[in-house]
Amino acid sequence: MLLSAGAWGDAVLKFGNTIGAVAGFLGVLAVVFLAAARASRGASGRFARPLATAVMLGPALVLLLIGLVAPLIRTVYLSLRSDDSRRFVGGENFGWAFTSDSVREVLVNTLLWLLVAPLAATGLGLVLALLVDRMRGQTVYKSLIFMPMAISLVGASIVFKFVYESRDASQQQVGLLSRLAIAAGWDDPPNWLLSQPLNTFLLMAVMVWVQTGFAMVVLSAAIKAVPDEVTEAARLDGARGVRLFWYVTVPMIRTTVVMVLTTVMITTLKAFDIVRTMTGGNFGTQVLANEMYSQSFVQFNTGRGSALAVVLFLAVLPLVVYNIVQLRRERAVR
Repeated sequence: MLLSAGAWGDAVLKFGNTIGAVAGFLGVLAVVFLAAARASRGASGRFARPLATAVMLGPALVLLLIGLVAPLIRTVYLSLRSDDSRRFVGGENFGWAFTSDSVREVLVNTLLWLLVAPLAATGLGLVLALLVDRMRGQTVYKSLIFMPMAISLVGASIVFKFVYESRDASQQQVGLLSRLAIAAGWDDPPNWLLSQPLNTFLLMAVMVWVQTGFAMVVLSAAIKAVPDEVTEAARLDGARGVRLFWYVTVPMIRTTVVMVLTTVMITTLKAFDIVRTMTGGNFGTQVLANEMYSQSFVQFNTGRGSALAVVLFLAVLPLVVYNIVQLRRERAVR
């Protein structure tokens, strides 16, 4: 189907704007680098390095303030205002967030996601790392397992929507899960995305499918970094199989396991794409990130949406801080 002249013109205009924005960004970078080089050459030896550092970090700090700090302050401000941001309501929005039955269900679902999905992805990634490392052609298998990481969560959700597709009993089932259920003897499989609380776990399976490859690659590298001397000494002491893995390998890679677990937790806490694409938060599958979007941009209640955004930020912050501390400790040990 051919595009009309107006559509072509609009597409060309948007493409030109994109090219212009990229060119402008590259131009700003070129000016910054040029200014840093000249400042370093023109300054005396004692001030050359601090001046160059300030010139190089200045744009990044400005962008950080504009893109992160200022929106954070504004979000906190809006969370203390009414739905139209005209009246100051104090902690009323936060009181609603923790006392409303509907939001309490959202928080329970989010906590369930936080407990199940990261543990499943990390555990499965660890098992696959052990198994694949002992196989020939491990690079091929690792690439196939890691491949879902290249797919966006929206794309993965669309793929699994076809997997969970369910039709009336009078029609032929085309969904993979329904076909497998029929092959196993289940004559009338349910509509998977409508079945509570099973649908929540089916949505988690998408996150696990995407994140397992990341966990496997990182943990595989950590296992290979365990010194052979430690493993050989454990074998001489009689450790074999599961005992060797649990009492020797796991303690040696504990920091990496924690890092992978907290990283997947952060991604899970911000899970929005999967729920929005597959169920829209309906049928008991709502989570905090999607509820924040719904309150802000569907129901246009800026105060409540901002309050949920602050709650989500406060939930993610300890995980980020813990991850940074663990990485610094690991670097200090090395």
